Amino acid sequence: MPIAKIEVCRYRPPEQVAAMIDAVYQAQREALKVPTDDKQIRYIEHKPEHCPVPPGKTENYTFVEFLLFPGRSLEAKRRLYQGIVQRFGLMGITPSDILIVLHEPPLENWGIRGLPASKVDLGFNLHV
Repeated sequence: MPIAKIEVCRYRPPEQVAAMIDAVYQAQREALKVPTDDKQIRYIEHKPEHCPVPPGKTENYTFVEFLLFPGRSLEAKRRLYQGIVQRFGLMGITPSDILIVLHEPPLENWGIRGLPASKVDLGFNLHV
């Protein structure tokens, strides 16, 4: 159940936004083995004047942030990073303009159906 957020500092047309969301979704599916119906991805576009680009980055600077259940291996995380960078590269976004951060709160810090996620059958394997 990853929750992903893509943040950018410039306008992109709707078809590019959809392609970026799909790129993150496909990378999650391959690397993290999330279920096919698990697509919680938000795209946030900041006005350039509200989003200073870090030094050494271009207007294509893209920040991808994930909240996910703990348990994925370092190799799965590497596959996620590489999958996103590869797919964004096909859209003209260079690896140096991409920052990806994962946050993994403990299962007891996720509330699902009124219970801590540690007490719920999640229906998929976290240890990939």
